Amino acid sequence: MVFKRRDPRGWLAWLREMFYPTGGFRRATRYVIHRMRRLPDRPHRIARGVFAGSLIGFLPLPGLQFLGAWGLALLMRGNILAALLATFNSNPITTPFFAVGAISLGHWMLGIDTPLSAEAIGDGFARAGSELWHNFLAIFGPETMHWDGLAQFWSDIYLPYFIGALGPGILLSLIFYYITIPLVEAYQKARADKFQESSEKRLLLRERLAALAKRGGDAAKDPVPGTKQGDDDTPPAA
Repeated sequence: MVFKRRDPRGWLAWLREMFYPTGGFRRATRYVIHRMRRLPDRPHRIARGVFAGSLIGFLPLPGLQFLGAWGLALLMRGNILAALLATFNSNPITTPFFAVGAISLGHWMLGIDTPLSAEAIGDGFARAGSELWHNFLAIFGPETMHWDGLAQFWSDIYLPYFIGALGPGILLSLIFYYITIPLVEAYQKARADKFQESSEKRLLLRERLAALAKRGGDAAKDPVPGTKQGDDDTPPAA
C-alpha cells in the first residue's frame, strides 16, 4: 500500500508523538515554517491565515481548533492551509504556562477573587471531566445529571481562560502576521530568481546545442576541399 508506514506505529508511540513529536519540537517547528513558506499564495493571504490559526491555537477550544481556524481564515480571506498549520503554535510544553497566565489575567479582568494555583486548575479540570462522564452515563441509566462542577469550571476557569487568552493571543498573532509577510516574500523572490536562473541556463544550453547542430549540418553540405561542385571520380568515357 502506498504511503503505508514500513514499521507500523503502536498506540503508545502515537500517544507519545501527540505530546513530543519525533525529532523534537524544534524540527517540527522548522517543518511547519518550511511548509508555510512554500504555500503557493500571496504573502498577505498566507499571513492572514497564520494570524487566524495562531489566534485559534491560543484559545481554549479543545477538539475544535482546526474547525475554528478554517472558519476564521475563511472569514478573513486568508490561506486555509496556513491557518491549519499555525494552530500547532500550542503544544503540551508551552500551553500550561500560557494557560496559567491567561487564567490569572482573566481573573483580574473579571474581578474574580478565587485563589488560583496549578492544583486548583487541575482539580477544576478533573471535576468537570468526571461530571461530564457522569452525565453521559446518566443518559443511559437512572442516574441524575449534575451541573454544579461544570458551572464552577465555566465561571472560575474556562471563561477567565478564554477572556485572558484573547488579548495576548491577538497581540502574538499580529506579531506572527507581520513576521510572516517578509519571510514569505523573501522566500518567494529567492525561489523565483532561482527558477529564472535555471530557465536562462536551459535556454542558453538549447541555443548552444542548436548552434552546434547547425554548424554540423553546414559542414556536411560543404564540398570536399580540392573538388568542384558536381565533380565525381568517374573517368570520362573513351
